[in-house]
Amino acid sequence: MPVERLHQLFVLNVALQLFDGVATYHGIALWGEGNPLLRSLMPALGEGAALLLYKAKACGFLVLLRRLGQHAPPLTHDSLVVVASAYLALSFVPWMSRYLLLLLA
Repeated sequence: MPVERLHQLFVLNVALQLFDGVATYHGIALWGEGNPLLRSLMPALGEGAALLLYKAKACGFLVLLRRLGQHAPPLTHDSLVVVASAYLALSFVPWMSRYLLLLLA
């Protein structure tokens, strides 16, 4: 597995995390938060701080996973593909659908 491909998958995953954080921050006022763990943190920490900590944790995990890529490239590649696929299906598509519907309304 080329190192460049792992890096591209890593960057894609970080971009999806950033998208999810920004979309969630702006979408909370209209639709609320669907993640029960994050929703339970928001009253104690505030929406912005809870999202920032949650996304920092996710990006930290991605950094660790990327570093693992030097030792186990196939495992890291497959893991990054699974995480990106999950965020595309469970975050990007739903948020983009909601925001596009707002534009068309």
